[in-house]
Amino acid sequence: MTRISVEVGSGSARFRIGVQAQSIEGALKIGRTLNPGKECKVVFPIDADGFLVEEESVARVEALGTMAA
Repeated sequence: MTRISVEVGSGSARFRIGVQAQSIEGALKIGRTLNPGKECKVVFPIDADGFLVEEESVARVEALGTMAA
């Protein structure tokens, strides 16, 4: 399992979510599914210490905070 930060945006509004999934592509898909019509992209650099996590039975999404425009 991987855990990455995904930036979600619409116009000047932006926020980040933490997404845990089988792959980076899977995490982006979850982000897009939960935020239809919004731009979703991986936040770099990826945190090496938190990237690989133990597998859980469900996908997990957490709000990481908002970003100033």
